[in-house]
Amino acid sequence: MNARWRRIRALIIKETRQVSRDPSSFVVAFVLPALLLFLFGFGISFDATRLKVGLVIEEPTPAAREFLVALSNTPYFDVKESSDRRAFVDDLAAGKLNGVIVLSGDFSARLSRGDTAAIQVISDGSDPNTAALVTGYMQGAWASWREQRGLGAEASPPGQIDIKSRFWFNPELQSRRFLVPGSISLIQMMIGSMLTALVVSREWERGTMEALLATPVGVVEFIIGKLVPNFVLGMIAMGVCVAASLFVFDIPLRGSFLVLTAFTALFLMVALSIGLLISTVARTQFIASQIAMLVAFLPGLYFSGFLFEVASMPAPLRAFARIVPAYYYVPGLQTIFLAGDIWAVILPGSLVLLAMATALFTLTARKTRQRLD
Repeated sequence: MNARWRRIRALIIKETRQVSRDPSSFVVAFVLPALLLFLFGFGISFDATRLKVGLVIEEPTPAAREFLVALSNTPYFDVKESSDRRAFVDDLAAGKLNGVIVLSGDFSARLSRGDTAAIQVISDGSDPNTAALVTGYMQGAWASWREQRGLGAEASPPGQIDIKSRFWFNPELQSRRFLVPGSISLIQMMIGSMLTALVVSREWERGTMEALLATPVGVVEFIIGKLVPNFVLGMIAMGVCVAASLFVFDIPLRGSFLVLTAFTALFLMVALSIGLLISTVARTQFIASQIAMLVAFLPGLYFSGFLFEVASMPAPLRAFARIVPAYYYVPGLQTIFLAGDIWAVILPGSLVLLAMATALFTLTARKTRQRLD
């Protein structure tokens, strides 16, 4: 037993020195994660601000001018005014405008009678998401303007529905608050799977694996020696990502840092086991990186749920998402950041990740051969 621990300790020291001397390891562990955080924190946003719209006022009444001022003062619209909708047709077709809002000629007359005012919203349907945002923001601006005009007026008739919206966990509705935690899953998967696969395949390319196989090192010792340095590197990268989320991107951490660390450690073990499993079949860095990209990174990007809604996918793809580790990690990560330690979300995901890590490690141990063929 003492000899086994000495061999494991020697392997960990050897692997740590090899990682520290290899610049590509730090590129994968720190430079690429920084680029991903910057991309998802600043470059990608689902928040539509300053939508370019044209406002057509067919009859310039005081009420229409008030609505124009209210619409221009919102942070969501960049408004251009005209009295004829034909002035905006070419800009809408060219993509220079996201939509056109038309106030009919009897807009003020309808308001004075208490009827529903005639407002037409024309949006660019070639981008369904932006078209839906234009319509939704327009309805919100209209409701807000009606409420402001109703201040001091008589109470609403009995039976009229008054809707008050309240948004929990992300009251500012900032997309970065769920994009940045989701990007941490990609970073951990990239460090765990790609870096581990590259480290082992690099030894095959450089010929150092033959010397290692000539030693009395067993399969379990070999796996532990490869995992521990990369696990520590991944946890350090997780700490850097969390610090950047809190102090650079202003993402709240409402859960426990200890729970976040333990949950991330489970996911990182799954990612490391995937990387080791890839190394059993790939003996060149190019093949290892391509397999890691196809098996680990891309499924984590498309089937984790932080960019694309899994529930809206076809049934076969929803079934495939169940075997993607990020599918269980991302909801727990977003819950810890935005809601807190909600065990109804964290515990089931932790159990699935633990089962995945155990199964993958067992499969890796069986597939790892201490032979050159």
